[in-house]
Formats: sequence, C-alpha cells, structure tokens
Amino acid sequence: MLRYAIWLFSVWAIVQSARYVEVIPEFLYDAPEQMGDMLQRMWPVDWGYYRDGVHAALMETLHMATLGTLLSLVLAFPLGVLVAANVTRNRLLNFTARVVLVASRSVNSLVWALLFVAIFGPGPLAGMLAIALRSVGFVGKLVGEALEQAPRGPIEALQAAGAGRLAQIWYGYWPHIKPAFWSVALLRWDINVRESGVLGLVGAGGIGVVLNTAIDLFHWNRVALVLVTVFAVVAAAELVVLQIRKRLL
Repeated sequence: MLRYAIWLFSVWAIVQSARYVEVIPEFLYDAPEQMGDMLQRMWPVDWGYYRDGVHAALMETLHMATLGTLLSLVLAFPLGVLVAANVTRNRLLNFTARVVLVASRSVNSLVWALLFVAIFGPGPLAGMLAIALRSVGFVGKLVGEALEQAPRGPIEALQAAGAGRLAQIWYGYWPHIKPAFWSVALLRWDINVRESGVLGLVGAGGIGVVLNTAIDLFHWNRVALVLVTVFAVVAAAELVVLQIRKRLL
C-alpha cells in the first residue's frame, strides 16, 4: 500500500507541476527549429572579439572566484570550529553557528549577488562577496563534520600535557582534518569558477556581463565565443584541481 501511495503521489505531483509550469505545446513543437536558427546565428564564432571584449572580463571572473573562495575559507574555519560539538561545548554557540551555515547554504549565489549589487552597486565586489557567503555554509559544514570525526586519542594526550584550546585545535584536530579541508577548498574553488560566470547576469561583474550584453544586442557569434570560453575555463579548472589534489592529497 505504501508503494502504491508513493507512486500515486508522484504522478499527482508531476501533473500539478505541469499545470503550474504552464507548458505551451506550440512552443515545444517550435523549439527544435528555433534552436537550429540560433546555432546558425552563432556561427562563425567571433574569435577576434576575445582580446577586446572577453579577456578582461574572464580575468575578473577568475579573480572573483579566487578571492571569494579565500574569504570563505577564512570565515568558514572558525564557524566549523563553533559548530563541532566535540570542540565547542557551548550549545548556544553550536546552534548560532549552525544557523549561520544553514542560512548561507539556503540562499543561492545569484540572490546574494542581487543583494550585494543593491548595497555596493554593480561590479566584481558584489560578485566576490556573493561567492564568499554562498561558500561559507558549504565549507563550514564539512569542516565541522571533519572535526567531529577526529579521533580522541591525540586530543586527550594534549589535554593531559596541559595544552590550551588553541594548541589542541592546531596540533590535535588540524592534522586530522587538513586533507579534508584542502580537498573541500579546491572543490569549492572549482564550483565558484563555474558560478562566477553567471553572476554578471545580475550586474555582479565578470564574464556574465559580456554574455548578457551580447544577448541583449543579439550578437550571437559573440555569445558563442563567451560560451566556448566559459567551457574551456571550466575544463581547465577541473584539470588544475585534479592535478593539485594528486600532488597535495
């Protein structure tokens, strides 16, 4: 009965979703033709526009992703310490840190970017802060989980020797969580490189601004150039992260 109930609920959910999404059949039938027309407009790719219009925005995107990731690591480590119940035994601090991490993860980076664009104005600063706050929840949660899984033996030995709390964290917990921390940092940087490419669509700087401008002006050959550039950068970042992980971890 439970299995049938789940199937019926799934079918009902799909039907309700299709109703509220308001899918127009005429647009679906016409979609392949429209896609083919768009691809024809994108060819040939305007490679000559890269130096004047894309390169600077691409570098800005990489800088936003890198600085945002570094800032998130600085903020996430103390929050991870506070959220780990075996390190910080104050329940109020545990709860407060967990709320901050959940709030960071629950808001999409585009929403953070919209908020910071309203506060600081359009530009890469808003994008960097959006990336940082979005990443804090991800990194801090994993750091806290790694701390909670740390073995108690080294910590008890340090406590018996009279080591303070900072010494326990640095000499007892850090060697255990260091591989996980750097692995998470590299993974988050890789994710941030991808996410920073679209923040410009809401005015937060980077290559997304170039993409949005090209779409608004119907320069489809330049849109193709931006898409190819983003794909190449994401693929290169994936290879770089893979090689760094092999050598460091």
